[in-house]
Amino acid sequence: MRQKQDSGQEKLGIYLHIPFCRSKCDYCDFYSLAGRGEREMDRCQKALLAHIRETAQLAGDLAVDSVYFGGGTPSFYGYKRLRALLAEVKKRFRVERGAEITLEANPDSVDFKALRALRRAGFNRLSLGMQSACPGELEAVHRPHTAGQTDQAVAAARKAKLKNLSLDLIYGLPGQTEENWRATVEHALSLEPEHLSCYGLKVEQGTPLAGRVAAGERLPGDDAQADFYLWTVKRLAQAGYEQYEISNFAKPGYESRHNLRYWLMRPYIGFGPGAHSDFGGRRYAWVRNLDGYVDGVLKGGRILDSEERIPRRERGGEYLMPGLRTARGIEEWEYRGNYFMDFSPLEARLKEFEAQGWARRTPEGRWRLTPEGFLLSNQLIGDLLQRQEQASLSDLLPRARERYEDRGRRDG
Repeated sequence: MRQKQDSGQEKLGIYLHIPFCRSKCDYCDFYSLAGRGEREMDRCQKALLAHIRETAQLAGDLAVDSVYFGGGTPSFYGYKRLRALLAEVKKRFRVERGAEITLEANPDSVDFKALRALRRAGFNRLSLGMQSACPGELEAVHRPHTAGQTDQAVAAARKAKLKNLSLDLIYGLPGQTEENWRATVEHALSLEPEHLSCYGLKVEQGTPLAGRVAAGERLPGDDAQADFYLWTVKRLAQAGYEQYEISNFAKPGYESRHNLRYWLMRPYIGFGPGAHSDFGGRRYAWVRNLDGYVDGVLKGGRILDSEERIPRRERGGEYLMPGLRTARGIEEWEYRGNYFMDFSPLEARLKEFEAQGWARRTPEGRWRLTPEGFLLSNQLIGDLLQRQEQASLSDLLPRARERYEDRGRRDG
């Protein structure tokens, strides 16, 4: 289903974390559990349903325009449980008629019967973990599916009349060459998805891949990954996919509404072990432990793992970070109006980035990073945050001096 951009009215997203997988990939550091049985899934389901019922009243009459089932591998959880969870969300929250409802899936754990049942239940977007079209690359990171199963899953999704399909791809995999990466992208394009996510492989601490790298295994280097990325941006543009975020590309009108919520700092509520929320002026996360989460929900124990309230100035910094990850970018009066902070020091630095080819100002007056700038986004955004902090301190010092002098006059 083609999604329209919302009108800007405050709406809510819902995220459900399903922590079960058939097996764990070597690069994955998400909270997920491999090879668990039906009994544990049933316990998790009971807790999720109860948590949804308990929490829904906090949302009041706020409209929900995106629901996202992530993990883990939600498709491994079984379509009957997924249908029941979505039915409960629809019953307890005011889910809009045209809401985007996404299911993450691996190609080995979906078929026509399941996808048809899920589409009839209200799921209208499928995010499929293709990752690579090269068998050796899939085997190298212990993906649980074959390249052929990806083709079969896409065919099943289309037969089930799912009209919004996203494929996830990873560059920088062990043994990957530029030729192989290009072949993967071309194969993905032949499947005609509405959306593509292309992520650079990250070696996360504590994963099997990190152990392999520490033992001497070599991965494609930074220069190679940069070449993969810049070629991909150009190739997908040629194919009609707009880059709307560092790693995300979509045909017009098919940007991920739920992911944009994170990048534009719009509110969302999460359910499930390890799930995060940003709602009611605070950010919080549930425990990354299935037993702790289930027992806490069902028996009244503590499930909160972390919580923080975000001051306005800190939100200003967060505006820069996700904002500059997107093609939408940032804008002076949006920044001044929402966070009451001076944009001038940032704009001066952005002009320097522009001279280097890392940023550009759009005709509408917004600043965004170029593809070359996206490659350096961590450094560039870090530089801007440092300047923001310096500007804030220089702004606070005169105010502190004025308060001190005013108090001296009163005391005198």
